Amino acid sequence: ELSEMSERSKQNVAHGLAWSYYVGYLKIVLPRLKKSMEEFSRGNPNLLACRKTWKLHILIPLSCDVYDDLEKADSNIQYMTDLTETTLARAGTKKRVYKHSLYAIRDEENQLWHCAVEYATPLQSLYAMSQDECAAFSREERLEQAKLFYRTLEEILKGSKECADTYRLIAYEEPEEAETHFLSREIVWHLWQEHHEEIAVLEGSRPHSPCTALDSAELNLQISVSDLPQPLRTDGF
Repeated sequence: ELSEMSERSKQNVAHGLAWSYYVGYLKIVLPRLKKSMEEFSRGNPNLLACRKTWKLHILIPLSCDVYDDLEKADSNIQYMTDLTETTLARAGTKKRVYKHSLYAIRDEENQLWHCAVEYATPLQSLYAMSQDECAAFSREERLEQAKLFYRTLEEILKGSKECADTYRLIAYEEPEEAETHFLSREIVWHLWQEHHEEIAVLEGSRPHSPCTALDSAELNLQISVSDLPQPLRTDGF
């Protein structure tokens, strides 16, 4: 009965996608990211001077509108190169390749910022489900699932020791009126904050936190603890 109720309310969708994304991807690649960044930095010391930006910046648009080509999403975002690949045998596939792309982000003052950035790919599944009659996902349900995905992923990563300080979640709601460089401004703000965090650590002071910061509380998730998927049994099975 509980399982049927959970399926009808679709509570397990975002929760399952977040865990799958973590276990099947982030937990594999994030612990190896610093080494790839360090290797790249040795050959390009001026591009990744701030170690606080040596993270995977994960874009989470609550609209689930994911571009396969970031350069088409915003012309101020330019692909540079790929970081060192990680090759592993996974689920019967030998030499499965994992890699991240490095981008140059141009800000409003024509300054270039460099970072590894990509979309959270499970959002493509949420978007596809909202377009498929079999899934019967409305736009409103998709939005709530995107919010739940973000909050669940945030909690999972906060509890992961091996992924500590290797990622930055960039969740955002796109403006109603299209803005040409909204995405690049969003990424640059996070990079700016990371730079100031590093300066604060070096100087022994607390970083200034601009009022434009977005976190899980300010995204107006409107999801109570009771709304989260709960285990069907509590006896350990």
